[in-house]
Amino acid sequence: QVQLVESGGGSVQAGGSLRLSCAASGSISSIRAMGWYRQAPGKQRELVAIITRDGTTDYADSVKGRFTISRDNAKNTVYLQMNSLKREDTAVYFCKLQSWHDYWGQGTQVTVSS
Repeated sequence: QVQLVESGGGSVQAGGSLRLSCAASGSISSIRAMGWYRQAPGKQRELVAIITRDGTTDYADSVKGRFTISRDNAKNTVYLQMNSLKREDTAVYFCKLQSWHDYWGQGTQVTVSS
C-alpha cells in the first residue's frame, strides 16, 4: 500500500507564495509520474502540474510561469512552488502518484484572498 501525505497549504493574499509538499511512503515501485491536481468548489478536478520519472514536466496553461513542480527521488517527495497566486488558484490541491496503480493524497486547502 502507498500513502501520500500533503502539506504546505494555507491562506495567502493574492500575489503571495506557497510551497506544497507530498511525501510518498509504503510499497512504492516503478513510479511513472507524480503530479498535483486541484478542485475548486463546484468544479471538476483538474491537472495543475506533473513530473515524470525522467524529470519531464507539464503544466496547466493557467499556472505556467507561476508554478514550478519538482521532486526529490531519494525522498519520494514532490513539491509545488506556487508564486504570484491569484484568487482563482483557490482550491483543494491533491497529490497523485502514478505507478502500476494510481494513488491520491487526502488534499490540502489553498485559499487566496484579494
